[in-house]
Amino acid sequence: MLQSRFTTQALVIGSGIAGACCALNIAAQGHEVLLLTAGDNLGDGNTAYAQGGIVARGYDDSPALLSKDILKAGCKHNRTKAVNHLSKHGPGAVQKMLIDRIGVPFARKENGDLDMTREGAHSAYRVLYCGDYTGKAIMEKLTEAIQAEPNIKVLSGRTAVDLVTSLHHTTSLSFRYSRTNQCLGAYVYNESNNTVETLLADYTVLATGGAGRLFLHSTNAKCSLGSALAMAHRAGVRLMNAEYVQFHPTALFHRSKRLFLITEAMRGEGAHLVNSKGERFMSRYDPRLELAPRDVVSRAIVDTLHRSGEDCVFLDCRPVEHNLSQRFPTIYKRCLDLGINIDNDPIPVVPAAHYHCGGVYSDLNGLTSLERLYAIGECSCTGVHGANRLASTSLLEGVLWGCNAGDSIGKKLTSKRGVNRRLKDSIPDWQHPGQTQNEDPALIAQDWMNIRSTMWNYAGINRTDQRLSRACEDLRVLIKDLTLFYKTTPLSKPLIDLYHGCFAANIVAMSALSNKRSLGCHHLQDNG
Repeated sequence: MLQSRFTTQALVIGSGIAGACCALNIAAQGHEVLLLTAGDNLGDGNTAYAQGGIVARGYDDSPALLSKDILKAGCKHNRTKAVNHLSKHGPGAVQKMLIDRIGVPFARKENGDLDMTREGAHSAYRVLYCGDYTGKAIMEKLTEAIQAEPNIKVLSGRTAVDLVTSLHHTTSLSFRYSRTNQCLGAYVYNESNNTVETLLADYTVLATGGAGRLFLHSTNAKCSLGSALAMAHRAGVRLMNAEYVQFHPTALFHRSKRLFLITEAMRGEGAHLVNSKGERFMSRYDPRLELAPRDVVSRAIVDTLHRSGEDCVFLDCRPVEHNLSQRFPTIYKRCLDLGINIDNDPIPVVPAAHYHCGGVYSDLNGLTSLERLYAIGECSCTGVHGANRLASTSLLEGVLWGCNAGDSIGKKLTSKRGVNRRLKDSIPDWQHPGQTQNEDPALIAQDWMNIRSTMWNYAGINRTDQRLSRACEDLRVLIKDLTLFYKTTPLSKPLIDLYHGCFAANIVAMSALSNKRSLGCHHLQDNG
């Protein structure tokens, strides 16, 4: 008989940079960890797609200068305490975890010192990189470390369905009368045998990534559907800043489900944005030109396209002094495969949904408003990014909060602060009444197209009250239909993803509609 019920000390849902660092720090303290990944391997999420780099301590840099840049990019909507914490302790976490512990091969100068580049809205050269495949290099080393750690058990092909909470799921009346609610793990779909497993844990960590794939054009991995938003919301967990969705200004203009990112480091090294006539246009919008914050550059591109009626602008890499094939090998090869020689030809680019600055509220250790539940990485809202993220701070936040959460959980487990055994035993296995075999791939595909088109057109780069109201109305109708369908149809991976995605899209749209202040990524046009 297949085992469908597991008990562990720590359950980490998501295996990107935040989840992996968290799992490693818990395991290093001698505790057992179940690490879940929705894909076939640990590198299937957004971390592996990160090209540009990760913020460290620049040679002519300081925590105060980094904080200043983060606050400026975030329109001072940030949580100052979290920003200062990141600026002070983030570079040390990179050194300790990524360099000293797992040996990520960051680029170095001829004298052996770490090489650093500069990206948009940074006032110093402080970004470590591995060519233009920094995230991939980091995930390869994290994967090696996890595979060598006996206290970590990896479960692949797993999709979280719902968080297990004491007040919502216990069958014991005495526990229902408790004043506080606790997270006790999650119900998780196992794609290999089409069953829902009950994974109970003393501490649970959400590290599921962002929500970029809710939009028609996105640079994100297919798993970035806002599942943490949906599950946390259903469990009554506090969310923050869900309306702040950052659009990357330069994604390769090409027909594909996931647009290929053209790293901001190219502009940091001197590449210019030009229109179809080869004319630079950023001087009309911001004195920082191509190094303005991402929301400014994205809106400038959209405005330029609206004026010209064309489909894309171009990134001219000829001003870059580096050998392009060596400095940006992944981009160079990808463009060459499409017939674009970036030594001579400009790269066609458009903005695309890239990073979610809001999410599940969490403190400096990653703890949420629900007892025993942590949230880290892009699915969380620590307050670091405010209304717009500073380039290359996402990986930094993932490392620091992953390590912080791992240390916090490890200490609590060492002090024997586990879940009451009787409470665990009172949690039933997943029960689903749906037996009607009526799932239709064509209908699911159409629902996704509706969600993504609605979010792109009504809750995208430029928003109005009218557009956002329409988005909320359309999504509300779809949620109603999907809920009925969800209750009567046996679970599947596509159905779970659709259900999560629709709820997450509605959360983003509703948050945007309720925020009447145009700021950063949440740009409201004059409704006049």
